[in-house]
Amino acid sequence: MKMKKSNVLLIFAAAAMLISCSGKKSSNTANIQGAGATFPLPYYTMAFKTYQDSTKTEVTYGGIGSGGGIRSLKDKVVDFAASDAFLSDEEMRSMPAVIHIPTCMGAVVLAYNLKGVSDLKLTGEIIADIYLGKITNWNDQRISSINPGVKLPNLKIVPAYRSDGSGTTFVFSDYLTKVSKDWASKVGAGKSLKWPTGIAAKGNPGVAGIISQTSGSIGYVGSEYAFAQNIAYAQLQNPAGKFIKPTLASISAAADAELPADTRTMITNSSNSKAYPISCFTWLILYKDQDYSNRSESQAKATMQLIDWMLSPAAQSLTTKVNYAPLPASVIENAKKQLSSINFGGKALLK
Repeated sequence: MKMKKSNVLLIFAAAAMLISCSGKKSSNTANIQGAGATFPLPYYTMAFKTYQDSTKTEVTYGGIGSGGGIRSLKDKVVDFAASDAFLSDEEMRSMPAVIHIPTCMGAVVLAYNLKGVSDLKLTGEIIADIYLGKITNWNDQRISSINPGVKLPNLKIVPAYRSDGSGTTFVFSDYLTKVSKDWASKVGAGKSLKWPTGIAAKGNPGVAGIISQTSGSIGYVGSEYAFAQNIAYAQLQNPAGKFIKPTLASISAAADAELPADTRTMITNSSNSKAYPISCFTWLILYKDQDYSNRSESQAKATMQLIDWMLSPAAQSLTTKVNYAPLPASVIENAKKQLSSINFGGKALLK
């Protein structure tokens, strides 16, 4: 599935600012505001505009990164935050009770710039060792041994990584902690990391820019961005030993397992033999009790109605139009149970 390049650039150009999904707001309509992850920005742009056009409820979303979205929620200046990383138990203890509502699925892909190489295979341990600075050249025996018949150049590897606090970084590093003990002990997982080597860039466009301009480079970007931009990306080996391309089907396969009721889980390195190993959910996060900071009950209800709609067949059918995977039915069921627990001063908002 592909989008025109010009359309994608317009979408990602909006990632650093608050954007209104369209038009002027009537004084009689709600104005719902959210901020956070850039990973789902193309989907949220389409979905929120679709909702606004049908309900006349204005939805404004700022793609400022998962970390920025969480800070905005803590400061109580948005109705919801968006993040590719669920809040840890420690983070949740530092703020009023919140719930996580998954909205769609995506993946993190390893994009690269190697002239003449269109089919590259990598393992998790190799990727970790590239980012640890232990593998530094593309013709390293460990890489060439799993790519028979591929002419890998005698060329320095240039890793690229995100400089901003990023849910994409969290997903990528969560995967690396599962496949490399060395990575787990020396670097670990997080939205922002102390990288042993490489070049920093802001957002998916920044990392993709380094890759496009630098021969021998490799970097992690959101699958939706790579799909739309026709960037070369590697097949990754999953726990079943299979090299898997990131596709909507292989991403969805990662969620084919029993998941916790609160939906807070990482599905990287799934045991499903058909799954792409760096697949993930992305979430909307909001306060369980919506009675805060002089919010009105009508504002709270409008927020709930939007998020409930995001779980509907109409909203989920939009995911594949912009290179995301829809949520499995079991995940939607869990999310709806979570949503039903949201209240306004003890009063249920959805019936």
